[in-house]
Amino acid sequence: MVSFITARKSLIRGFADQSAVLRCLLLGEEVGELFKAVRTRERLKVDVPGSNIGSELADILIYLCAIANRYDIDLEAAFRTKEDMNKTRGWS
Repeated sequence: MVSFITARKSLIRGFADQSAVLRCLLLGEEVGELFKAVRTRERLKVDVPGSNIGSELADILIYLCAIANRYDIDLEAAFRTKEDMNKTRGWS
C-alpha cells in the first residue's frame, strides 16, 4: 500500500522525473533535518531549531519509498528478508 501511495504521489509531485541519485541526495538532506529535530527535542545546541520529528521521519519514508519504486524493490519484502538475516546475526 505504501508503494502505491508513494508511486501516485511521485507522479503528482514530479518525483518520477527525478533521478535516483537526486532522490538519494534529497534523502540525505531529510536525514539531516531529522537529526536537527532530535537535537532540538533533546535541548542540544542547534543554530536554528529543528522541525517535528514525526514530520521528518515521514519525509524520510516518502523518499525511501520513492527510491525503492525507482528500482522496482518491494520495500516490505526487503525489510522482512533483512530482518530474517538479522535474527541469525551476532551483535556485539
